[in-house]
Amino acid sequence: MQVKAPDRAAAEPPTRPEHRARPPRTSAPRWRSRKAKGLAYAAPTAVFVAVFFLLPLLLVGQMSLSDWPLLAGDRGVNAPENYTDITDSPLFWPAVRFTLLYTVIVTVVLLGLALLLALLVQESRPGAGFFRTVYFLPGALGLASASLLFWGLYSPTTGPLSRILGKLGLVDDPVSFLGTPTSALLSTVFLIVWKFAGFYMLILLVGLQRIPHEVYEAARMDGASRGQIFRSITLPLLRPSLALCLLLCVTGSLLAFDQFFILTKGGPDNSTVTVVQLIYREAFQRLNLGTAAALSIIVLAVLLLLNVLQFRGLRRADES
Repeated sequence: MQVKAPDRAAAEPPTRPEHRARPPRTSAPRWRSRKAKGLAYAAPTAVFVAVFFLLPLLLVGQMSLSDWPLLAGDRGVNAPENYTDITDSPLFWPAVRFTLLYTVIVTVVLLGLALLLALLVQESRPGAGFFRTVYFLPGALGLASASLLFWGLYSPTTGPLSRILGKLGLVDDPVSFLGTPTSALLSTVFLIVWKFAGFYMLILLVGLQRIPHEVYEAARMDGASRGQIFRSITLPLLRPSLALCLLLCVTGSLLAFDQFFILTKGGPDNSTVTVVQLIYREAFQRLNLGTAAALSIIVLAVLLLLNVLQFRGLRRADES
């Protein structure tokens, strides 16, 4: 009797179905959620910039190319008449020269004094905190308030400075601090230095405190003098803070308005008229928004150019 071999197919257990490879999970929903949150956080700032910077800038650009009296509105395009009219104004080039002179004087004096004050209060010694507060205190005043304060101090009739100088026997007659072009310029520079020296001192002080003490100790161990340490260590490592102060100081000086408007009104004999004061005169005294907008565009272009040059110079200095 012959026995049949069992069927192999029937004897083998049924194979389990193969598991299909699952596609890898993607983080697209999570990434999209984070992107949406980032856009939501940035949206208010973007709207603020668009409404209060981009739209006014476009409007000023349109005004600069149009005949636009203050009380009559847009009368149509007249480009480039506004630009030629403002550059042909008898006050334009004197205002440019005076603004540049004022910027150079303020920048040199203010940053030099701020660096000196920062070096004096750099170390933690008794009384350093008090002097830091005293130096920074004038910066808490608004520029208009400080200008009014100094206008009262400079007054030859009611101001105390002339009386003090007279009692000390230094002058016989009341001093007119704002009576001549030179005295008006120097008096205004003194106001700005008094007000902003503490602010720039604070920026430089933060930069000084970021310099590691080990670098100074190693230089002293190598026998470097104070002058060598200052030239070779302090100034190079303080370059970012100095660049920030230079940028703020130059920009603020080129846009000077409040101090001269309150102290001198552009006098004597229009000798202290700045570029921004000229914009104010064109817009609100001559009632010509077109020429005022043209001068504003010129000032904006100059500021952008100066900022680009300063950033390039700083980058090249860091690379070298």
